[in-house]
Amino acid sequence: MDDYYPAPNAAFFVCDAEGRIIGCGNGSFELTGLKDEKVIGRNAVEVLGLQFDSGEDVVGTVLEWGVRALDKPLGINAEGDLPARGKADIFPAYDEDGGLLLILTPETG
Repeated sequence: MDDYYPAPNAAFFVCDAEGRIIGCGNGSFELTGLKDEKVIGRNAVEVLGLQFDSGEDVVGTVLEWGVRALDKPLGINAEGDLPARGKADIFPAYDEDGGLLLILTPETG
């Protein structure tokens, strides 16, 4: 990640090896309208309403193969929030516990 620079409005989520959110970072509330206690322990794809344009399970692929996925267009429709468009950058954890870092950047304009 030495060469990765997220947009200022990017939202950060840390997930475990099963894809459940274990931590919310900068921008998460602003993008989703959901407080940490509403999402912690829940499946990221489901609670954030992620729908990748390719139809693939990108989160599942990153978890299974341990490869990063960058600039993946998607729809975001978190519980109780209005739908949004954006892109996802997903980085696998490189430790034996697994997991990933999910960064969502909403479209602007």
